[in-house]
Amino acid sequence: MTKQDNPFHTYVEDLFASLGRIRIRKMFGGAGVYSGEDMFALIDQDQIYVKSDDALKADLVEEGGQAFEWTNPSTGKTIIMSYVSLPVNALDDRDEASVWARKALDVAVQARRAKVKSPRRTTF
Repeated sequence: MTKQDNPFHTYVEDLFASLGRIRIRKMFGGAGVYSGEDMFALIDQDQIYVKSDDALKADLVEEGGQAFEWTNPSTGKTIIMSYVSLPVNALDDRDEASVWARKALDVAVQARRAKVKSPRRTTF
């Protein structure tokens, strides 16, 4: 899906323009928002969720953000993921949205680096 096919994706690209080039990739029922190799946000049902750690999640929730929940259609089990919706007032404010997006990108980069540093366990 190109951004011309989905006006909401164009809106998200404009909202996060200060981050430089981002790309949006379709995944499952939504889309991932990437800066380089790092997915820092996701789009689900025209809602934007940003990657969070515990501290960022607390800040976002305090501003009205809600954790992203996904229900496995096969098992019915609901999983709360490490993404939280942008506060409503950030949806129309590029500057505020960019602040949250940069924090989310920092979390995504740290998560990737932690994975790289973790030694793989081998079993015999």
